[in-house]
Amino acid sequence: MREITIDKNESNQRLDRFLKKYLANATQGFIYKMLRKKNIKLNGNKANPESTIVEGDVIQLYLSDETLDKFMAVKGEIKSKLVPNIIYEDENIILINKPMGILSHGAGGEFEENIVDSMISYLIEKGDYVPRIEKTFTPSICNRLDRNTSGIVIGAKNYQSLKTMNAAIKEKSVRKFYKTIVKGKVTKDFKAEAYLSKDEDRNMVEVTKDSNDDSKKIETHIKLLQNSYDYSLLEIELITGRTHQIRGHLSSLGYPVIGDRKYGNPNINKKFKLEYNLENQWLHGYKVEFNGLLEHLDYLNGKSYEAPMEQEYLRIEEDLF
Repeated sequence: MREITIDKNESNQRLDRFLKKYLANATQGFIYKMLRKKNIKLNGNKANPESTIVEGDVIQLYLSDETLDKFMAVKGEIKSKLVPNIIYEDENIILINKPMGILSHGAGGEFEENIVDSMISYLIEKGDYVPRIEKTFTPSICNRLDRNTSGIVIGAKNYQSLKTMNAAIKEKSVRKFYKTIVKGKVTKDFKAEAYLSKDEDRNMVEVTKDSNDDSKKIETHIKLLQNSYDYSLLEIELITGRTHQIRGHLSSLGYPVIGDRKYGNPNINKKFKLEYNLENQWLHGYKVEFNGLLEHLDYLNGKSYEAPMEQEYLRIEEDLF
């Protein structure tokens, strides 16, 4: 028999969800069967899979060591050479300025540098995260950016922060702002609504005025920062956060993002490639603003944080405006 004492990073979640992470290689059917047969108990009593476990609870696993070894996930050692560019950090969260060309998450298979692994490596080295003493929790990020979009990624250093931040993002209490340069002269601020559908095979989206069976409604707020005869510098606030929403939506409105190889203007892209060696979209998630955070993250409410843009991007902005 093995006992698991629940700590703060496992607290306030359903028992079955904890078990699915702890026994990651077991089927859901096996876990529920063990609960029914009382081979898994909570505080010495028959366990309800829907029970909420809290700090100090004890789970008893009446399973052989061989069974546990077979079903428990083995945490591999993560060693990332990518040093995260941290713009803010406290005991609960970490804000990282992701460079263009780096993945937010690992893509699986062959290792490729990404923000999640660099954050975990940093926290391990710092001593804020010790994998061998954690039962199921691993630090994670709460938002993601496309590989070739730079900007702020929000990381959570403990389970409660991850849960609270994800809930706030879902409730749209965390405002996310981007800067972009588009072809065309925008003359005023406006709000745009449309419908977006994704072609999974091509990894592209289509934005239309009318809905269809596969589409989801999107809302994008556009604020004019500066314009010239041919180009506009915009601040974008995502109200909905769909795949490629900014790039696809602006392109559908007749304002393609410069450098955007999927939704942009090929001739404009060629011009900026030749003049500035711009390979990808000029798009940067430059600011987050926190509101409506509950419990232990309420000290962040009303605060905003900005991430500087790479010098190559800034040179284009300075030359155009």
